[in-house]
Amino acid sequence: MSTLTASPETPETAPAAPARPAYRVTGRRVLASEWAKLWSLRSTWITLGLGLLFLVAFGIIAASHYKSNLDSGRHLDRDFATSTAVSLSLFGTNFAQLALGVLGVLVTAGEYSTGMIRSTLAAVPRRLPVLWSKAAVYGLVALMVATAGAFVAFLVGSRIVSGTPAAMGLGHAGVVRSLLGAGLYLGLVGVIGTALGALLRSVAGGISVLVAALMLVPGLVSLLPTSWQGDIDPYLPSHAGESVFALTHDSTTLSPSAGLLVFLAWTALALAGAAYRLLRSDV
Repeated sequence: MSTLTASPETPETAPAAPARPAYRVTGRRVLASEWAKLWSLRSTWITLGLGLLFLVAFGIIAASHYKSNLDSGRHLDRDFATSTAVSLSLFGTNFAQLALGVLGVLVTAGEYSTGMIRSTLAAVPRRLPVLWSKAAVYGLVALMVATAGAFVAFLVGSRIVSGTPAAMGLGHAGVVRSLLGAGLYLGLVGVIGTALGALLRSVAGGISVLVAALMLVPGLVSLLPTSWQGDIDPYLPSHAGESVFALTHDSTTLSPSAGLLVFLAWTALALAGAAYRLLRSDV
């Protein structure tokens, strides 16, 4: 009787799991992510278009109004009597700053309202690169749009007021600096809006504070005693920003460089507050 000897079974080796690619969070990748998110929103295209429209359209309207009053022989009011092609062309800056600032608030506060901020911070656990990237990406976009709008408004407006006391060209002293300053100011307004959205985490709250800081507070300061106004008024965000792109200055306004430094300080303060809350508070 033969004995059948069974050979021991060789254990099957488990298939090796496919190696996962090693992805690292880098500043360039965070910037690329925020760039893609910014342009994927319909509100980005609409609000940037409105900001550009306000800047160009109101500048052309102001130049046309000045020209028509001058041609008809009507008396120019005080606001238009000393106007230049630069001041007329940049008349829409106050309206454009609202559109660009509101979009800045939406860039950050919008993620809190939809809950997408949790996914964003899960992908970038260190948090602060998200804030810096959002501010840098949107600030650059707002700067480019605003600068282009300022030059277009000036080129059209200067043709309208050609032959009048307000006529100026790009070669006149201070014109290019004023147009670039307007673009820089509006770009920084967008950065402040981004910081306020991250600080308050509310679209309504961020827009309210932005409008109050740029438009309501200057009106309230005008109610203070005259001796106080001279010490406070030039350092308000809107007035410091206006001195950056103003063609002429007097003793009641800051110089372009001083105004830029003051406005940069306001921008840094808003970003510092947003960074502190982002690090200290849960989402």
